[in-house]
Amino acid sequence: MSESTTRRRSGGRAGRRAARESSKQDANSSPFVTRTLKPFEVVSEEGLALIEDNAETILEQVGVNFTEYPSALKRLAEAGADVDGERVRFPRGMCRKIVSENAPDIYTQHARNPARSVQIGGNATVFAPNYGSPFAFDLDNGRRYANIEDFRNIVKLAYMAPAIHHSGGTVCEPVDIPTNKRHLDMVYSHIRYSDKPFMGSVTAAERAQDSIEMARIAFGGDLEDRTVMTSLINANSPLSWDATMLGAAETYASANQACIITPFILAGAMSPVTVAGVAAQTLAEALAGMTFVQLVRPGAPVVFGSFASSMSMQTGAPTFGTPEPALVLYTVAALARRLGVPFRSGGSLCGSKLPDAQAAYESASTLIPTLMGGVNFALHSAGWQEGGLAVGYEKFILDADQCGMMEVMAKGVDLSPNGQALDAIIENGPGQHFLGTAHTLANFETAFYRSTTADNSSFEQWTEEGGLDAAKRANATWKQQLADYEAPPLDDAIDAELTDFMARRKAEMADEFG
Repeated sequence: MSESTTRRRSGGRAGRRAARESSKQDANSSPFVTRTLKPFEVVSEEGLALIEDNAETILEQVGVNFTEYPSALKRLAEAGADVDGERVRFPRGMCRKIVSENAPDIYTQHARNPARSVQIGGNATVFAPNYGSPFAFDLDNGRRYANIEDFRNIVKLAYMAPAIHHSGGTVCEPVDIPTNKRHLDMVYSHIRYSDKPFMGSVTAAERAQDSIEMARIAFGGDLEDRTVMTSLINANSPLSWDATMLGAAETYASANQACIITPFILAGAMSPVTVAGVAAQTLAEALAGMTFVQLVRPGAPVVFGSFASSMSMQTGAPTFGTPEPALVLYTVAALARRLGVPFRSGGSLCGSKLPDAQAAYESASTLIPTLMGGVNFALHSAGWQEGGLAVGYEKFILDADQCGMMEVMAKGVDLSPNGQALDAIIENGPGQHFLGTAHTLANFETAFYRSTTADNSSFEQWTEEGGLDAAKRANATWKQQLADYEAPPLDDAIDAELTDFMARRKAEMADEFG
């Protein structure tokens, strides 16, 4: 056994012990939401079957392009698909059979801190932060290009937010680092500044491989076939998968790492405008992508993703918080359950440029269907602003508070003897308030959700304390949280090996921007 292997495994054990100790301080927080509420259904069984049949017709008659990736074409042809150039047509039922017979319905994404590992699928909902924004925004500095410090700050805020269960992936684009090297700094930031689960890079197959290698180091030198990353693979809608995404998907699936197979649809531009049309195309694209993953490695975890937004038919701009995407979410969530795979969608989406009333209304109109529709992995749960172009610091704080509220909602109605409170009602009698009863005194600390951002004081007290609106209160909160931040434990040997790996990989590449 080599010295480096011995060092990795020893460091891994020490790191895991430290992680277990650190988890004790979070004993009252949950690693993910467990829903007791049944998912809300908007389409009948007959309607869902019709949409599934339409998706099969799309796969059979129209097909899906797999561009500039010969190995995908070869795998699909060998599995029985009709390959004509880069166009692949699938016999009816082929994709559904391959996915339903191989892909797991539930899997665990292991965290560096075992207490923070999450269940993806079933009755679990995992809230993950913003993803992919080139800009950052806060009330002090306004909108500007994001940098690595912004990236680290969002990772830290996500680590400190009990209702955010996942560290995410590209929480913003650190444009101050070369394009071909920034994935190393991003993955390192998730490992160094958080111990929650995280996502890997998908912008090239070799960057996905770098992510896997860094994860191996972080987990003590051997992943032992565990799934420790769940990463985002977007379709090039309509009906096309490109070489970049296919390469990343193949790399992750080969290592048993999870792929979120997500058609990214702006309805009206990249699909028909109707809910049923969007749902059928989404199902067709996702089935084709998940089939490829299962042909790479049967049993590799996949998540059926759906990101569908409406658009202004006057300007072409994407719109959020409108009824139609919510209906798509409810519909496609049901299709995912019928297929038997976890589902990703939703979040706290808005088009507003500020953390204002538009942002709040639109985000609530996305987040509530996320919970009620039974979404398993909710990307963009905190910080999404300006249609995803910016990650907002204040927006992050406000969104995280709402995610905490959803977690309480997900618990449903308590029908235990304490929840029924019948003895308290009998003992109290008519015309008497309950403020001093034993039942109220026993429950007052946990009776209702306590918002971390809302102000419910009197007008006079609110005025005396500065008359701050929600955004200004959130501004003070994120600053205080970053000032109070303490990094989770990371074994020195692991940290040294990670930084050495990053330095070697960066030295092998010339800087590229753009």
